[in-house]
Amino acid sequence: MFDTADLEHRIDKAGYRREEPELREALLNAQYDLMRDGRFAVLILIAGVEGAGKGETVNLLNSWMDPRHIQVSGFGLPSDEERERPPMWRFWRALPPKGKIGIFFGGWHTEPILARAAGDIGAGEFSRRIDEVLRFERMLADEGLLLLKFWFHLSKAQQKTRLKELEKSPKTRWRVTRTDWNLYRQYDSFAKVCEPFLRKTSTGEAPWLIVPGADPNYRALSVGRQILAALRARLDRPAAAPMAERDPPLLPALDNLTVLRALKLDRPLAKEDYERGLEKWQGRLNGLARDPRFRRIAVVAVFEGNDAAGKGSAIRRVTGALDARHYQTVPVAAPSEEERAQPYLWRFWRHVPRRGFVTIFDRSWYGRVLVERVEGFCAEADWKRAYTEINDFEEQLTRHGVVVAKFWLAIGKDEQMRRFKAREETAFKRFKITPEDWRNREKWDAYEAAVCDMVDRTSTDVAPWTLVEANNKYFARIKVLKTLCKAIEQALGRVKDGG
Repeated sequence: MFDTADLEHRIDKAGYRREEPELREALLNAQYDLMRDGRFAVLILIAGVEGAGKGETVNLLNSWMDPRHIQVSGFGLPSDEERERPPMWRFWRALPPKGKIGIFFGGWHTEPILARAAGDIGAGEFSRRIDEVLRFERMLADEGLLLLKFWFHLSKAQQKTRLKELEKSPKTRWRVTRTDWNLYRQYDSFAKVCEPFLRKTSTGEAPWLIVPGADPNYRALSVGRQILAALRARLDRPAAAPMAERDPPLLPALDNLTVLRALKLDRPLAKEDYERGLEKWQGRLNGLARDPRFRRIAVVAVFEGNDAAGKGSAIRRVTGALDARHYQTVPVAAPSEEERAQPYLWRFWRHVPRRGFVTIFDRSWYGRVLVERVEGFCAEADWKRAYTEINDFEEQLTRHGVVVAKFWLAIGKDEQMRRFKAREETAFKRFKITPEDWRNREKWDAYEAAVCDMVDRTSTDVAPWTLVEANNKYFARIKVLKTLCKAIEQALGRVKDGG
């Protein structure tokens, strides 16, 4: 992976002074062009050997370009807040919006490398982490983000010399810590981990760019040139050209409309039985949320369904059993300008709850494979790849101890018509019916096909779909409460067993 000849590259001060002003001007112009263009974001990942100039490069880029439009995020050990959520949460939260440049000082590569070098994870788990990195970076590229990954390298002898030089000067002595020397002593073991990691995660859409760190002049100009070249190449691409020119994996044709059509939507439940069941299951849900073990898990409840299927009323029966201080309900509508400037899943990652809390999504990330698919709001390639991205997202949640409960509330076409008319005729319910509801109804068959595909491709062992027969609103509410309680009970059982 590392070309040792490159480690000795030098540029004298005169050569640096000649090139630096022109490079700075070109970078600044490219940054402003990026802001005006607004089609994509740029993320610069700074990683590599200690003492190789990573921090100096971050500061240099801030001085060479307009720092008002650069977001710098440093990632050391996760904070208490970050440990309460899945590992990738802190990186998602810091992604730059379109038209901006983000710099990550450290990133998602750090933890798996450290864990493998320390012997905390085996080869199998390390390979799984690499696959997770590849999927994440592929998704960023497919969403249009320009990812530039720089690995700053020094030979072992150069690292030792660099650390000693820093220690000699009172101005830089503070930058060398005991941890730096410990890492130097583990140089060989880290090299055995880093080299295969870099080879496997250097891909066509996000290659690692190796930067020899011994000479600060060469280092600075090398990084600046590569950023400029990548920016100009993307900016000069015609606006009509797609950001990701790869087709998604071919999906087998399905004939699975029976998934919904096989449901018996009229499930009986008398009002008296409903009221007894409501008291029972709300009481159980409240007790589970107050269980001391609940502080070690989190809950994400996803509500999707036909228009007028009763999602809102089911959600109210869930929240009625919870402490308002420990849950949030996230209503999902068309994305805002802020959300459109980010990768698709960003607006959902930002609401992932910490342990001991519940987040309820009234509509969700499944909009990409439902409304966006049916209405043509995204390209076919985008919604086809979304199945894999969604499964990966939910797997990351569940691996961190998040209970993912997904409900599709289904009603028949005749029942929907009855409810639509009832809403129009009831003054205090008129806000619930919109022209969009009527338009969606006209595409009933297309939505039915999309829902069946969604259930088939995203109902997994760790995050299965619960199909709720909702013609009878009483039956639907009790089924939701009962299913949610049982999912939480299973998760608490795993906590009790040390899981």
